[in-house]
Amino acid sequence: METVSENRVFGGTQGVYRHAASSTNCEMTFALFLPEKAQFGTVPLLWYLSGLTCTHENAMTKAGAQAWCAEAGIAICFPDTSPRGEGVADDDAFDLGKGAGFYVNATQDPWAPHFRMWDYVTDELPALLAEHFPVDADRQSITGHSMGGHGALTAAMRLPGRFQSVSAFAPIAHPTTSDWGRKQFKAYLGEDEATWKEHDATLLMRERGFNGPVLIDQGTDDNFVDLLKPEALAEAMAARRQPGQLRLQKGYDHSYFFMSTFMEEHVAFHAEALHG
Repeated sequence: METVSENRVFGGTQGVYRHAASSTNCEMTFALFLPEKAQFGTVPLLWYLSGLTCTHENAMTKAGAQAWCAEAGIAICFPDTSPRGEGVADDDAFDLGKGAGFYVNATQDPWAPHFRMWDYVTDELPALLAEHFPVDADRQSITGHSMGGHGALTAAMRLPGRFQSVSAFAPIAHPTTSDWGRKQFKAYLGEDEATWKEHDATLLMRERGFNGPVLIDQGTDDNFVDLLKPEALAEAMAARRQPGQLRLQKGYDHSYFFMSTFMEEHVAFHAEALHG
């Protein structure tokens, strides 16, 4: 593993690291903030999964999470959103290929050799962090934005017991019925729509739910709201009587201004679950 950079911030360390990933068969880059408390022992870990077109860098520099994580004494990891490099398949559209991994394991060509982001973010990268950094494998939570909100919700419900809490900012909530989902699932997973269901937060909420607290924020002025379908997830949560909140935030859009506004509340929400 190569250290790309390390900077002191809010008493802790914001690092960027690169490694050869076996799951994606290419080099991957991720960012990890460790609070000052990590100098003295293991700390809880919050995962932040980013949205379409993003890398590890977007949330690291724009979301403002480090200050609140430092105060709460928790680490936060920002993985990349897709494999990258020469030989990795891509598409001219912004919502397919590089920057648009959708946190699935692709089974179709030309995507299958590298686009295995589910294995990367739920298996390989957590094992790497546990081996090299003072993070507590038993105290982890997850959040994300848009495509990353989709990834966070599906990971939380498909991996019971892994995460203490889950939150999301404007998640793609019902991708099997949206152009942000159907297009990508068909490309990555093929025509059999039965294989898509385990990557749909609304369907997973109906069938499984989450054994822990849930917090979702959605801006009312989000220009992508018809693609995100928060109303479907709200109905599923209500039908299941899932403990949690889905809050409609008046006037907010899909940008990082929205996320940075409510990041303090999301970190506090996770800190309460992680610290018990």
